[in-house]
Amino acid sequence: MGTTMPLSIAIQRLSETTDMPSFQSAHASGMDLHASLPEPEDLAPGAIALVPCGFAMSLPEGYEAQVRPRSGLAVRHGISIPNAPGTIDADYRGEVKVALINLSNDTFTIEPNMRIAQLVVATVVPVMLEEVPSLDATLRGSGGFGSTGA
Repeated sequence: MGTTMPLSIAIQRLSETTDMPSFQSAHASGMDLHASLPEPEDLAPGAIALVPCGFAMSLPEGYEAQVRPRSGLAVRHGISIPNAPGTIDADYRGEVKVALINLSNDTFTIEPNMRIAQLVVATVVPVMLEEVPSLDATLRGSGGFGSTGA
């Protein structure tokens, strides 16, 4: 299996104290994002907070970045992302922020520089929609959620 050349992404640090995105293992698909907070912030049960990450980036045209929950926070603390995966488009230049939601019954404290989410960079396939009078038939047809079985 061949080696793929890494994609170069320009990144700008917006806070001197923030930890920059980083891969936690050799084959990780996502980089961990860190909370760029000056002090701990409590997230009440059911609450949503927009947490800054302390950097901005310039994705190349034809790419997006997906912000995804960290499984450890979700399983151990009920912390997730309400719009998962969040999308960062190639033309966005503002600070990367993560919307976190507390799905547990307990208050959760977001600590400064805590790993709060993952960032996965993916290619975007150009799409051209073509309006047609009808669609081709399939066995499933217009069956919705659960229509293919358990």
